[in-house]
Amino acid sequence: MSRAKQLLPLSVLAVLVALGACRQTPKDGPTDTYTTGTVAIAADESFQPIVQEEIDVFEALYPMARIRPRYVTEVEAVNLLLKDSLRLVIASRRLTPEEKYSFNSRKFFPQEIKIATDGLALITHLSNPDSLISVDDIRGILTGEKTRWKDIYPGSRLGEIQLVFDNKNSSTVRFAIDSICRGKALAGNVSALKTNKEVISFVSKTPGAMGIIGVNWLSDRNDSTGLTFNKEVRVMSVSHSARPTLENSFKPYQAYLYYGDYPLARDIYALVNDPRNGLCWGFSGFLTSYRGQLIIQKSGLLPATQAVRIVNVKDE
Repeated sequence: MSRAKQLLPLSVLAVLVALGACRQTPKDGPTDTYTTGTVAIAADESFQPIVQEEIDVFEALYPMARIRPRYVTEVEAVNLLLKDSLRLVIASRRLTPEEKYSFNSRKFFPQEIKIATDGLALITHLSNPDSLISVDDIRGILTGEKTRWKDIYPGSRLGEIQLVFDNKNSSTVRFAIDSICRGKALAGNVSALKTNKEVISFVSKTPGAMGIIGVNWLSDRNDSTGLTFNKEVRVMSVSHSARPTLENSFKPYQAYLYYGDYPLARDIYALVNDPRNGLCWGFSGFLTSYRGQLIIQKSGLLPATQAVRIVNVKDE
């Protein structure tokens, strides 16, 4: 056998080793790109249905991308971002000046990208005939000034109002304190469960209950108009006026979020702290893309960057 033939297997082996080295993960940092790799993100549990649907579609479009979500309270999500445990959070608020200073002092400059507007829905038992409520009455319930249903509806046969939230550290509780109670503490009889699913379950089984929950947990994905809610509970109409009527009270439909008629509205943001052009930016870009915003529209939320078909509805 000639020397050239003897050397041939060695040269092939060298090429294979080199190719194998190219496939190995470098030890000097992350290797994810805009549409490939694996990253962890955190999302407020209030938005789990819509965030999970976005992830499922994104991964179907980009099979080499893997988004690993953690559905936690808003407090936990932002803390994970501050600790640099992950680079993307979905939350219902911007960063505070103190949080921005913390990032900036470490040479990080996070971005806040609005992706949608959400409506907080008030839900009651199906047997409860009272479906109109004012923001003033909601404030009274939250602060303990009104504890029984007849305090709001004199003719009500129901007893004590059993108000429930998803979690004591949730964005829903923060919104209630900051935007409804104007900084006042919640009453001692206000309860917090653990998840939004538990709130729906509790209210559906408890005639005197009232729950506060993100509307994306209630929307019927099969209804393209976004006008159908979960049939296990009743969704109340809320009014800015002290005297709610059918004409001045609104449910958290997209049209009323768009026009500002529904009082309990909040914006949703993607908080991105990724100095690289990696997968976190790819996914956050998808959230504001046409397809990403179409998913948001179908969920019943108001998209941030896409035009929506306004459908006005009034219950009789």
